[in-house]
Amino acid sequence: MKIIDLKSTQEANLFKVSATVVWEDRDRSPQEIYIATIPEFGAELSCNPHSFLVACTMVAFYFGEKRIYIDAEICPQLLENLQTAMALVKTWYKRDRSPVKIESKIKSSLATPEIYKYKPAGIFFTGGIDTLATLRLNRLNYPLEHPGSIKYGLFIYGFSETTLENFEKAYKSFDNLKKNAKINLIRVYTNLYAFVKDLDVKQSNIEFWKDYYTSAALSAVGHAFSNIVASMAISSSDEISYLQPWGTHPLLDPQYSSYDLTIRHECIALSRFTKTSLVANWDVAMQSLRVCDQLILPDGYLNCGQCPKCVATMTQLTALGKLAQAKTFPLDEISGDLILAKANVQHDDEEAYYPTFRTLTVTHQQKADLVVFMN
Repeated sequence: MKIIDLKSTQEANLFKVSATVVWEDRDRSPQEIYIATIPEFGAELSCNPHSFLVACTMVAFYFGEKRIYIDAEICPQLLENLQTAMALVKTWYKRDRSPVKIESKIKSSLATPEIYKYKPAGIFFTGGIDTLATLRLNRLNYPLEHPGSIKYGLFIYGFSETTLENFEKAYKSFDNLKKNAKINLIRVYTNLYAFVKDLDVKQSNIEFWKDYYTSAALSAVGHAFSNIVASMAISSSDEISYLQPWGTHPLLDPQYSSYDLTIRHECIALSRFTKTSLVANWDVAMQSLRVCDQLILPDGYLNCGQCPKCVATMTQLTALGKLAQAKTFPLDEISGDLILAKANVQHDDEEAYYPTFRTLTVTHQQKADLVVFMN
């Protein structure tokens, strides 16, 4: 695989950085991959070769390329980390192939260390429980002047099935949250997953994205904004007791770091219920809570109220007595019947959405339904 023709362009209302991917061991036409943002943040977007190398390394490993060639200078720390990332997933999933050889120049001249003191932290932001809890904890624990205080959030279109209309509607709903949390939220558009999505089909499951590519794709976008952030937080979706090999993991995510950008896996010590409680007690976050990626949403809502992710979140909010305050859901009550129909617990980590309720005091019929469901 070759990564060539790295460039920055302005097209219509977007500033874009892109590269061309040339497959060498697969009969596939050259493809453009890109990361783009609106003009307001165009100056912050950089055509960083780290972005495209991180975006392509796991792609090349998984889909059978023998090497990656990029005519650019790459941080030696990142090169070592990428080899570690491939070795990890090879071991986890018992892949019968060697890590891909990366052919690049070595970056020897770096900005002086002093510059990194003035770059703040960032977060990959979705508006869901995990990212809102990470942001809330950051605001509670870090003074705004601290270099670890999150100043930027990247809200990315292209990594889920949501429509562009729903994406833009969600972004607009974050206006009050941005002011309250004092965060700059940058809209980002990319095809880093779409360019191989047609290859990512195995027994009707999205294996590559969930097992290999989640944090690689996020980190690739993060490197495109390394001029303005020193670190980027990936919010953990699992707690320590439910850890398993996954496309985002506390061992894997930091391997996408370079000298000038650290990738962090955050909040792994917190249970899902603890995170939900943090968000439920943050009024402005409840106004824009978004956990759903369904294509069709009820008018005026950010969540469908029927999919497994919605049901799990509404169940926890009900247990906290907070569902009625979550105006982004079309329901302010949930029944045991809906939970039984949609909970769909198939993996160990999904159990974390429900067992906590066994210890809660039953004060509503909905909570009684939950206790019946769990016992």
